[in-house]
Amino acid sequence: VQPPEKPLQAEEWNKLREDFQLPEIFEEVMLNSMIRCNSPLDVAKSLLTHLAKRNGDIAYNVLVKYLTLCVQQGQVSEIRDVYDIMKVRFKVLESGAYSLLIKGLSNSDQWRMAFTLLEEVKKIMIPSRACYESCVKAASRHQEMELAFQLYKEMLTKDMVPTLDVLQSFFNFSRGMKGAELQEELFGILLYLRENQIYPHRTFMRTIKLWFESIPGGNWKGHLTKIKDSGQCPVCKHQLEDSNLTEEEYSNLSEKIIRDVIHGTDTFRKTSPK
Repeated sequence: VQPPEKPLQAEEWNKLREDFQLPEIFEEVMLNSMIRCNSPLDVAKSLLTHLAKRNGDIAYNVLVKYLTLCVQQGQVSEIRDVYDIMKVRFKVLESGAYSLLIKGLSNSDQWRMAFTLLEEVKKIMIPSRACYESCVKAASRHQEMELAFQLYKEMLTKDMVPTLDVLQSFFNFSRGMKGAELQEELFGILLYLRENQIYPHRTFMRTIKLWFESIPGGNWKGHLTKIKDSGQCPVCKHQLEDSNLTEEEYSNLSEKIIRDVIHGTDTFRKTSPK
C-alpha cells in the first residue's frame, strides 16, 4: 500500500479501505507503510481522525504505530500528546510502547522526562534493555556520567548485556573530562570487554583511542597495529597474554563438559529409545 502524500477526507479514506483486499487490517497496513515511507505526520493524523470519527475510538496498536512515526521524526510534542492519551485510556502499557516513549524523549531537550518514565516502568515490570540504553546514552550525551554509570551497573545486575553502541557512548562523551573516579569506571568497561572477550569494532576502537589521548595531564598516543604471530605488539613491544589453556585448565574444562553436557542429569533427554 502506497500512503497518500497529503491528508485525506473521510470519504477518501473510506474509498481506499473499500478497495483494499482485507479492509479489517487496512489501517494497520497503511500505518506500517507510512512508517516505512516516513510519511508526514498530518497524513497519519488525518487517518487517526477518520478512525476516531468512524469507531468513536482508536485502538491501542494503531496508537503505538502512530507513536513509532512520531519517534522516528523526533516530534516531541506529539510523543507527549500520545503518551497523555494512552495514560488516560490504558492502565498499563506494554514494554514496546514504553521503549518507544523513552527513546523519543531521551533524544530530545526533555530527556529528563525519559528517566521519570523509566522509574514508572520499574514499578510495574523490568524495563527492557532498550529503555535502559536510551537513558544511558541521554545521560552520557549531557555528561551526567554518574547517572549513566548508575544505570549501566543496574543493567549488569539484571543480566542485560549492553550493546557496543551504548558502551561506546561512555568513551565518546567522557572525552577531555577530569576525575579519577570517572577514569576508573571507564577502565572497568575495558575490563568488562576483556573478561567477556568482546572485541570493539573499528569505530568503537577509534573512540577508545581518542578518549585515552584526551585524558587531561595524560600523555597517551594511540596507533593502529597488527599483532605478530609471536603475540608481540610491533608498536609498544608489549607481549600479549597467551590464550592457550594450560594442561590443568584443559583437564578441568573437559571434565566439566563430560559431566554436565555429555552425561548430564537427564538420561531421557540425552539418549534415544534405541
